Parts: sequence; C-alpha cells; structure tokens
Amino acid sequence: MADQPSTRISSRKRPKQARSNELVQAILQAAVQVLAEEGAQRFTTARVAERAGVSIGSLYQYFPNKAAILFRLQSDEWRQTADLLRRILDDRSQSPLQRLRALVHAFIRSECEEAAVRIALDDAAPLYRDAPEAREAKEEGAPIFGSFMREALPHGTDIARQLASDLIMTTMSTVGKEFSETPRSLTEIEAFADAMADMFCAYIRSIADKGRS
Repeated sequence: MADQPSTRISSRKRPKQARSNELVQAILQAAVQVLAEEGAQRFTTARVAERAGVSIGSLYQYFPNKAAILFRLQSDEWRQTADLLRRILDDRSQSPLQRLRALVHAFIRSECEEAAVRIALDDAAPLYRDAPEAREAKEEGAPIFGSFMREALPHGTDIARQLASDLIMTTMSTVGKEFSETPRSLTEIEAFADAMADMFCAYIRSIADKGRS
C-alpha cells in the first residue's frame, strides 16, 4: 500500500495492555532501523511492518500513516532532549555555568550518537513539521531553558535572557547538527563541545557583567 502525505500525525490509539505496548515498541524499533538504513525517501509502513514482524493491519491500528510513525520518533527525540535539559539544568548542586557546560557536552555527544536517524528525520520533516502537535512537542524544552536563564542572569532583562536563550539553543542545535553529520572520534567530540561551552560561558558572563553595571 502506497503512503500518501497526510496532516494526520497523531497515533490512532494508545496501547493500554503490556502486549499492545510491546507491539508499539517493536514497530518503533523497526522504524528506527528502516529509517537509518533506507533513509526518509524509502521509508514506508510496509517496510516497517515487515521489519517488525507484524501485519500491516496491526501497524495501522496504532499509526494511520508513515507520517504518524515519523512524528512519534521525532517527538520522542524532542522529549528526550527536554528530559536532558531538565536533568542537567535543574541540578542546583552545580553553578549555572557548570550546568551549561555539562549540557553542551551531553547534547553534542547525543547528536553524534544518533546522527543517522536524526538526519533522516530532518529529511522527513515536511510530512509533519507544520502540524500543531509538532509545534507543541518541539517547544516543550523552552520553559526549562527559560527558567535556567533567570537563574544564570538574575540581573539581566527579560529581553536579554530571551535573546541568550534563543541564541544558545539555536546555535547548539544548528551547529551540533552540522558537526554530527561527519563521523567523529570521542576526542573530536569532547574538544568541539569544550570550545562551544567556552563560547557560551563567555557570552553569559558578558551579559551578567552588563546587567550588574
């Protein structure tokens, strides 16, 4: 059955029993494998069902089309990023700049580890990126970073904090994506993350100094 682009990206139903959960997880794991191996252009529900060892009818019980599967993979990735932000930035045992440095290292490592799937998801983004669900899921991490910025820049203005938040998140995401598209050694990853963290920390210090003055 050929897939047609659709704006419907929500799952048909939520699995409630353990067996149903296992089926959905098998479909998602198979989807990751197909996406990494075949790319977004050759990604189909039929290939996913075959890899998962389930009937196409079973797959359609939970996902109405391939866009719904791809959106689930993408929203899971965004949720993991939000969890990463929360876990690191909410750790008050470290100073704000120490947390920012830890976040940069964790984010860049994650980007490099998941590069193949992430690149394929970026290629598939036109299938779901304009849907309301996609915008809501993508923005989940914004309040977490905004709260962190209020702590890191207590004397800064709301405009300065928002600018710093947008600049750091956009730069980390965009530059990290480009960096991860080439296979990197652990040494290269750590050196790159160190340099990016140095840049962000210097930027935060400069805004803090202006705020105090």
